[in-house]
Amino acid sequence: MSAKTTEEVLEVLERKMDSAIESLKREYAAVRTGRATPAILDPVKVDYYGTPTPVSQVGSISTPEPQLLVINPWDKNMIKDIERELQRANLGLSLSQDGNIIRAVIPPLTEERRKELVKSIKKMGEDGKVAIRNVRREANENIKKLEKDKQISQDEEKSTLELTQKRTDAHIEEINELMNKKEKELMTV
Repeated sequence: MSAKTTEEVLEVLERKMDSAIESLKREYAAVRTGRATPAILDPVKVDYYGTPTPVSQVGSISTPEPQLLVINPWDKNMIKDIERELQRANLGLSLSQDGNIIRAVIPPLTEERRKELVKSIKKMGEDGKVAIRNVRREANENIKKLEKDKQISQDEEKSTLELTQKRTDAHIEEINELMNKKEKELMTV
């Protein structure tokens, strides 16, 4: 991507960094904390008339209790398929169904499993930081190219590079906050 102005470079930088943060939030939502949340079923797809479809799109998912998910398929013929895919997904849920709904009980996390999950979320966070830094590097290269091509002054180059660093620092700080919040959530029994 070759930008024409520093504003375009900063716009792209902001959009890509925000996208990296949103991606991390989605990953964190799928990490099981011992509390029932419909987001943990997001990766599970069920065959719906030949199309892999997220469970959330073939029925309603509710959390009547902190440790319980209730899946109510709109098409009751889907119950067996949904149950099979949930077992295949290996999410560690205890499943039961009565022909109308599926109950997925989330067992409490062990201390060892909590520590494994914390390592996992820290790795996700570090990957997010790497993505942010790669966006910064790309933006810096574009800014330096604009100066080299004499489209901006050296002063504008310097101030824009400082601005990209400030935005990078802000996004990395946001990732740190997300990581700390998720770790605290995981370690709270």
